[in-house]
Amino acid sequence: MSYVVVGAGIVGLAVAREVLIRRPGSSVVVLEKEQQVGLHQTGHNSGVVHAGVYYQPGSLKATLCRRGVALLREYTAEHDIDYQELGKVIVARDATEEARLADLFARARANGVPDVQLLGPDGLRDREPHVRGRAALLSPHTAVVDFGQVARSLAADVARLGGEVRLGAAVTGIARRGEQVVLATTSGQDVVAEQVILCAGLHVDRLATLAGGDPSPRILPFRGEYYRLRPERSSLVRGLIYPVPDPRYPFLGVHLTRRIDGTVDVGPNAVLALAREGYRRRDVRLGDLLATLGYPGFARLAARHWRTGAQEVLGSLLKGRFVAAARHYVPELTSADLVRAPAGVRAQAVDRRGDLVDDFRIEIMGRVVAVRNAPSPAATSSLAIAEHVVERALAAATERG
Repeated sequence: MSYVVVGAGIVGLAVAREVLIRRPGSSVVVLEKEQQVGLHQTGHNSGVVHAGVYYQPGSLKATLCRRGVALLREYTAEHDIDYQELGKVIVARDATEEARLADLFARARANGVPDVQLLGPDGLRDREPHVRGRAALLSPHTAVVDFGQVARSLAADVARLGGEVRLGAAVTGIARRGEQVVLATTSGQDVVAEQVILCAGLHVDRLATLAGGDPSPRILPFRGEYYRLRPERSSLVRGLIYPVPDPRYPFLGVHLTRRIDGTVDVGPNAVLALAREGYRRRDVRLGDLLATLGYPGFARLAARHWRTGAQEVLGSLLKGRFVAAARHYVPELTSADLVRAPAGVRAQAVDRRGDLVDDFRIEIMGRVVAVRNAPSPAATSSLAIAEHVVERALAAATERG
């Protein structure tokens, strides 16, 4: 068979590699609209390899995250990519958060996260001397890696196995022609495949609709803004320091993350971006914005959560509020310790009811498979997502005969 994967982020590249491993000799082409791989979500995340603490037991996120961690650790070892298990503490500040921490502990145990434990104030201080809290959940094997480096390695694997990564080729149309799928691209050259797999992140809903899929769920872009600790203050953080998350949202709140290069990031918040690729406040695309505002799911989401949204916007505009959120956990921090760092954009699927789609979502549309929702921990889970998606694509092909 001939396969086309749309999107050269870490998930799309992992999918292409998985096809070539399972079906040697197949024709596999990855189409990427940018001039380099891993430019968007893959290249703008915090680099955290999540252990699987947060996710509903039995969900795709839980299953594929735990499988993905094992595969990623093995892959980085084989390809000499730096992988550091720094450990994470999720810090409770009061009795309400401590009760939610106990629920997280039970969930982590159910998901098979190894060696998790609950810490009191003294245990937390031993692990992170500058952090204060009432209690904490320790996940000692939570790690960091450079996902951009992993993506570049996967692209090299695709080429080595006989596939092609075609850059500067945005897909503008998808049509069925008998037992083939024809993709029009900005390169001026149509690409024909027997199987198409859409891993287009921030734009996957648009492409799925072109392929005949439901317009819902819609991707809404949420910008996550970061500050970075000045180098002389990075010693305040040894590993990864997270708040107890609000169960109403898939976002994890402002946290402190030591990255693979030793720098420490503080963030992110979660504010609606005014463009699908709106990494800066001034990035506005009228078409993207009108599409977001005109989507019924957005209006329902905003009506329910406008207070939280307003607080996030204030945190974006006022550095003092951002610093105050971090000081809940590291009281020694001052405004002078933080400088602006690059932002990321999360592709968050929202359904017509205004509900944030929590789990990974894969949609089969005949000869087109679409990864409709793959936010965090998609990078962690990428090799396992690839196994799952390719298995479903091959099963669908077998059913067609």
